[in-house]
Amino acid sequence: MTIARRRFLVSALAGAATLPLIRRAEAQTSPSPAPAARGGAAAEAAREAGAMELAILADAPSTPTGLAISPKGRVFVMMPRFTGKEPYTLGEVAPDGSVTPYPDQGTNTPDPQRPQATLFHVPNGVFDRAGKLWLLDAGLPNGSGPPVPGGTKLVQMDIETNEVLRVVPLDPGVEPTSSLNDLRVDTADGRARAFVTDQGQDGQGAILAVDLDTGRVVRRLGSHASTRSQKGVQKFVEHRPVLRDGGGGKPQTVQGGANGIALGPDGRRLYWAPLMGRRLYAVDTDSLLDAAQTDANVAAGVEDLGEKGMTGGLGADAEDRVYLTLQEQNALGRRLPDGTVEVLGSDPRLIWADTIVITEDRWLYVSAAQVNRRPEYNGGTDLQKPPYAILRIRIDAGPA
Repeated sequence: MTIARRRFLVSALAGAATLPLIRRAEAQTSPSPAPAARGGAAAEAAREAGAMELAILADAPSTPTGLAISPKGRVFVMMPRFTGKEPYTLGEVAPDGSVTPYPDQGTNTPDPQRPQATLFHVPNGVFDRAGKLWLLDAGLPNGSGPPVPGGTKLVQMDIETNEVLRVVPLDPGVEPTSSLNDLRVDTADGRARAFVTDQGQDGQGAILAVDLDTGRVVRRLGSHASTRSQKGVQKFVEHRPVLRDGGGGKPQTVQGGANGIALGPDGRRLYWAPLMGRRLYAVDTDSLLDAAQTDANVAAGVEDLGEKGMTGGLGADAEDRVYLTLQEQNALGRRLPDGTVEVLGSDPRLIWADTIVITEDRWLYVSAAQVNRRPEYNGGTDLQKPPYAILRIRIDAGPA
């Protein structure tokens, strides 16, 4: 499949370090840090959280859960088709904050007769070490129901030519209730593999491991405790419980299995967490693709890394520290290798913190997707307020 080249009206951003602060309003400037609690220097240090900087306001036409930033600073957002009314699922953000379908509207128009040539429901995407964009397509044109046959896939794109380089079908790893959510690609040091979370429409999640050399897809940890939506937990965002409430009956608890995902340094370790769950998990990546390993063997190798708060997306840096989108606190956290969790920054604009991107020049970007303001959580009323904020904060290491 080849996408015709097209010329963009807006030039690409010059670099991740110089992403412009767009349409910043006085009301959106970072607030002053809250006064520290009394109790001396130790208490003050423990309670500090850094200010976050508004990097971009993306005027997206629908909820932008996904975020990818190229090595040269081009910004892309991914907008899942939660209802089927979304005009496009992949867009590029111009320097003025406007968003246009990428690579074009035709590719963003789902066609079940051409399932590998069109995009259905793209929740996320990442750039590999060579600067190629990998997209995850969950194959859900209306947000739910069985994925379209052939529609679940990985798509590798060259954003310089707007050409599709490769399509990797994921059908062997999906089920009728699958809802693929997040992606990590490992192409360093001769490796060629990808890892995908399936949060499950019924909360019964899994991890998909993909051999990019052969196209082999393995479904692992299906309905394992680490990939399932956890019972008895409740998520609060903007001081309100997040409940499914379309206005037609009693609000229901949200279901969400394996959601956020991160890959440690040298691709040795995979981290993930359920959307509805407060614990972080990890496993040796080699075991996921090892044909000699049974599912029971893989499950036995899963590590429960303990409490980390209610999160969406995850990230990891070169020091094997895992970054956490603390959705209940409008904050960004970090788990150290010894298990300590610290809060790096917070901002009231970080509403439903979702995707994390760490750039080589040591900026961490995070999207504010406003998912909790969608109609299905508010009695049928859409409370989202575009444009959508993308914030950033300086960190002391590059990406894993």
